Amino acid sequence: MHIHVTALIHQYGYVGVFFILLLEMIGIPFPAETTLTISGIELSNGTFQLFPLLLAAFLGNMLGSAIAYGIGRLLGRPVITRFGKYIGLTEERFDKAESAFRRYQAWVVLIGKFIAGIRVLVPYVAGIERMKFATFVVLNAISALAWVLTFTLLGRVIGVEWSKYHAVLHQFLVPTIIVAVLLVGLYAGWKLRKKKRQ
Repeated sequence: MHIHVTALIHQYGYVGVFFILLLEMIGIPFPAETTLTISGIELSNGTFQLFPLLLAAFLGNMLGSAIAYGIGRLLGRPVITRFGKYIGLTEERFDKAESAFRRYQAWVVLIGKFIAGIRVLVPYVAGIERMKFATFVVLNAISALAWVLTFTLLGRVIGVEWSKYHAVLHQFLVPTIIVAVLLVGLYAGWKLRKKKRQ
């Protein structure tokens, strides 16, 4: 699925961020980390304000996780894997996720958010394994806040640094590429000539 995140963010703003994060947690393959990073870059450009952006991302992720948890708890694994295969929720992935979840429940919920392939599975597995909803919500909230902050602030730093240095990079990038290509060409020509002599 090819999604123009920047266009969506510009068109729908905070609402777009909210829905991208919500839908990704249900299993629809939206690029959540890319969305957060680009939102952070837009934050540095003045498109967003920090608190509303963090709130939209956090609430979208929390609501999507709660829906996925509910689906896992109410429908169970057979129904999810039957229809989940269309969005990448396969039996094999569930086996691995369930095995890890049974041993390290709290840690899986806390850390799983930072692992792209696992993030979507965790709420479903938590529901299937009947983890207490209150426990899931608290752990998921801590994880979601850390995850949203990390990628949004990373994007903001990238945006600020880019605005500082892009003029310098642009000024020196083309000459640097030309010099590098010339050096590689000269080296390749020298090696070829040496080989011919031998």
